[in-house]
Amino acid sequence: MITFKQIEALYWIAELGNFEAAASKLNMSQSAISKRIQELEETFEVALFDRSKRNARLTEKGGELLDYAKDLLERRDYLLERVSAREVLVRRFRLGVTELTALTWLPALVEALRQAYPKVQIEPSVELSSELYHKLESDQLDLIVVPDVYSDARFVATPLKSVENAWMCAPGLVPEADPVSLERLAGHTVLTQGSQSGTGLIYERWLATHKVQMPRTITSHNLLVQVGLTLSGVGVSYLPKACLSHLIERGALRSIVTTPGLPRIRYAALHRADRQFGLNPSVAALAVRCCDFSRLLL
Repeated sequence: MITFKQIEALYWIAELGNFEAAASKLNMSQSAISKRIQELEETFEVALFDRSKRNARLTEKGGELLDYAKDLLERRDYLLERVSAREVLVRRFRLGVTELTALTWLPALVEALRQAYPKVQIEPSVELSSELYHKLESDQLDLIVVPDVYSDARFVATPLKSVENAWMCAPGLVPEADPVSLERLAGHTVLTQGSQSGTGLIYERWLATHKVQMPRTITSHNLLVQVGLTLSGVGVSYLPKACLSHLIERGALRSIVTTPGLPRIRYAALHRADRQFGLNPSVAALAVRCCDFSRLLL
C-alpha cells in the first residue's frame, strides 16, 4: 500500500536534491527515508532514482510519479485545511527572525501560533538578515521576518510595518545642538551593524546616496552589544527609537536629530513561492497577521 509518508519522501528528495537534506526536512533518519523509497520502488517494480549519479536524479518513471505525488500532496493539504480541526494538524513551522524581533514581539507571536495551532512544532531561529535569507533559500526555514531589502521573484514578500530608528549617543558625546548634519556626525566614531544586517545594508546605501563617508566605524552584528557600546560612550549609533525610549527618558541615551533624518526601516515576511506542502497556509497566514510592530517598535 502506498502511503503519504512515502510520497513525501519522494517529493522532498526530488526538491532538495539528495536523501540527506530530505531526511533533515522531514525530521527523520537517512536510512528511514531510503526505506520509504525502496518500498515505493518495490510497489511499482521500477527504479525511481538513478543511483549512479552523485545527486538524487529521478528516472523517467520517477519523474512521472513525482507529478502525481505533487497533485496528491496538494489535495491532501487542501483536505486538512478545509476539513480537519486545527488541533489535529501536526507540522514543523521553522520561523526566522532578526534580533530586534526576538527582543520585542517574538514571544507574543509564538504564543498566538500555539493558541491557534496547539500541535504545530514552532522552531524559531534568531540570526542576521543575510543568514536568514540564505536559510530560506536553501529551505532550512519556512518563513522569515527581515528588513525589506531583498527583491527576489523566488520569494513571496508580505509587507509589514516599519521601524523608526534614531541616531543615539551617551549624553555629552555630541554636544552640538540639534539638528546635527551628517557631515558633523561623521567626525565621531560610528557604531554600525554592517552589510550582513538588513538595517545595516539599507543605511550603508542611504549614506552612499548622500555621499557621506564614516571614516571611523565599529561594526557589531549583535544589537545588544551595539546598545551597550553606545551607552558606554564609545560612539554614535542608529538604534530603534521606541524600543529604547525608556533609556532616552532616563537620560542614559541622547537621541540626535540629524539633517537629513534616518529613513524608516520597512519589514517584510518572506516565504518561498514554490513551497506548497511543507508550510501549512493557515499557519503562515497567522504568522504574517501576528507580525505587528505597532505596539513595541513604532
